Amino acid sequence: MPNGSAKNSASVKSADAAAYGVLAVISLYCAIPFLWVFIASVDSEPSQFLAWPKEWSLQNYINIFARQDGFLWIANSLIIVGSATLIVMVLGGLGGYALSRSHGWWRRPFLYTIILIRVVPPTALIVPLYKVLLTANSVVGGIVRAVMPPDLVRPTMHIFGFIDGYLGIILVLAATQLPLALWIMKTFFDTIPRDYEEAAVMDGATLMQTIRRVLIPLALPGLGAAGLFAFIIAWGDFLMPLIFLSSAELQTLPLGLFRAYMRVNQLDYGFMTALAVIYTLPAVIAFGFARRFLVQTFGGGVKG
Repeated sequence: MPNGSAKNSASVKSADAAAYGVLAVISLYCAIPFLWVFIASVDSEPSQFLAWPKEWSLQNYINIFARQDGFLWIANSLIIVGSATLIVMVLGGLGGYALSRSHGWWRRPFLYTIILIRVVPPTALIVPLYKVLLTANSVVGGIVRAVMPPDLVRPTMHIFGFIDGYLGIILVLAATQLPLALWIMKTFFDTIPRDYEEAAVMDGATLMQTIRRVLIPLALPGLGAAGLFAFIIAWGDFLMPLIFLSSAELQTLPLGLFRAYMRVNQLDYGFMTALAVIYTLPAVIAFGFARRFLVQTFGGGVKG
């Protein structure tokens, strides 16, 4: 009997070692592209092949801000994606609460309708969406030209324009991420017992006090998860900014990377990889802050 137990233990250890070996090989294979990007970004003479730098340098990062519009690209991306994420979190939280607490016949068809919108490929929506935004942009443009001095029309349209303006791309990115946020928040609010709200009402709290002091603290994990998904997907979106932004003043990081790639005959791997590292950092940082919200949200939310 002891010999049998020893053999079983040895076989289990062998299986574990084989599994960990396979995982290590797969992890190394997946990590090689990221390793090449980082090494090439700090190499004074980078190439398309993975090689140890002969001389380490931060000049590639400096060139992004000194010779290119790095600050502008980052600022535009943060403004657009940050605003879209905030809109998604606010509307997703309110809408998710309403969908969770209501029992109308329309709730299930509405939920399936909004998730169907999320499933439709974005390229299929480009033409009708562009037509709608172009019409709205014409209306806004007429109002702006009527009330603003001529020299302020273009800067104002860069803010409030639906085409080639902050407002339009923010609303587009928020609208594309809102269905998923509604589903996440509706599912999360389903795990929060109504007892918390009823206790607050019995203690004399108003609706706004209940939302501010009870529901928002309880909903933070769900909001964090919804915001994280919205931020990461919107941050990586290339198609929508490419279609709806044309001015150099409004370029985002993906557009800066794309147009830098298109306007040179010989690729500057140092510049491209340094910009790729900068492009990746905000999403990694956002995931680092919100990962515990993800675990709590998809691990069952709030237990009553």
